Amino acid sequence: MQVENLAQARLVVVKVGSSLVTAEGKGIDQAALDEWAAQIVALKRKGVDVVFVSSGAIAEGIKRLGWPKRPKALNELQAAAAVGQMGIAQAYETAFRPHQVNTAQILLTHEDLSNRTRYLNARSTLLTLLEKGIVPIINENDTVTTDEIKLGDNDTLGALVTNLVDADALIILTDQRGLYDSDPRKNPDARFIERISAADSRLEQMAGGAGSNVGTGGMYTKVLAAKRAALSGAATVVVSGREPDALVRLLSGEKLGTLFTSEHSRVAARKQWLYGHIQVAGVLVVDAGAAEALTGQHKSLLPVGCIRVDGHFYRGELVSVRNPEGREIARGLVNYGSEEVARILKTPSSAIAAKLGYIHEEELIHRDNMAINR
Repeated sequence: MQVENLAQARLVVVKVGSSLVTAEGKGIDQAALDEWAAQIVALKRKGVDVVFVSSGAIAEGIKRLGWPKRPKALNELQAAAAVGQMGIAQAYETAFRPHQVNTAQILLTHEDLSNRTRYLNARSTLLTLLEKGIVPIINENDTVTTDEIKLGDNDTLGALVTNLVDADALIILTDQRGLYDSDPRKNPDARFIERISAADSRLEQMAGGAGSNVGTGGMYTKVLAAKRAALSGAATVVVSGREPDALVRLLSGEKLGTLFTSEHSRVAARKQWLYGHIQVAGVLVVDAGAAEALTGQHKSLLPVGCIRVDGHFYRGELVSVRNPEGREIARGLVNYGSEEVARILKTPSSAIAAKLGYIHEEELIHRDNMAINR
């Protein structure tokens, strides 16, 4: 589904910036967190799941440590993040507690999203939390990242998480109304952009540079995030976090902020990504019944329908799925390594744990991680 009217969305990622979380660096704005929590709970009651990506750990740590300005040394930034994470986690827990909704803190690095095994693990964890009614609060793991592996800003992280969980949309709450065709602080005639394609070549020029001394982002990083999210078919909205009930109003279909549309459908984008990898790590051969379930009904691949495994691969790698005649019918990210697959061939999902002593997933390949070759 390609979502442009957010009233159709059922899973969204919401990213909020440091300046909003920490009241421009003065300290955690508990009233703001309480308001976002109330909106997210209201959305959950309407059947909309929310993954929350929050900045603010470093800014809160700097405040708690009494430092007059943001340091540049990586070790000092990591120390500030370690101190600030304690406050951020506690503040969100406090915000959701009156609603009897649990939260979970997840800290991610670039390696978690580039390594296929860790990617699948992170995805499985997030989807399980959502299934259990828990609101995931995500931040970059600033306490262990280095210059080489830092995601760089939480706008990028928001886009990567959007792709990770196949969200319908990314909503970026910021201290600005949205995107203008030039900097409104310098040009009083700057025109506000209500809707634009994320593929528009003028975006970077419109966005300019970073605009806040509290966080690492600006409108430029938000534009880049919208472009990244669009690759998986997700829309992005950049909107003021100070707009009353912004999340509820957006998910009711009201037009707020700037909407960045995607040129891709989510299904087509996923398929293009999976088939864009020329090499596969191995092959799974399935019986005729499984082949029909995959191609005709787009079901997940279960071990009971798999009759042979070829090649050596690990959990999270890309494999080819072939029918009994040897024709490739699908590609996907496998939940088990080749040695594990060999042990559970033709096995009902209910018996995986008995054969392996553990279970990652009930499926060899979940349908969301598979592209059918029609």
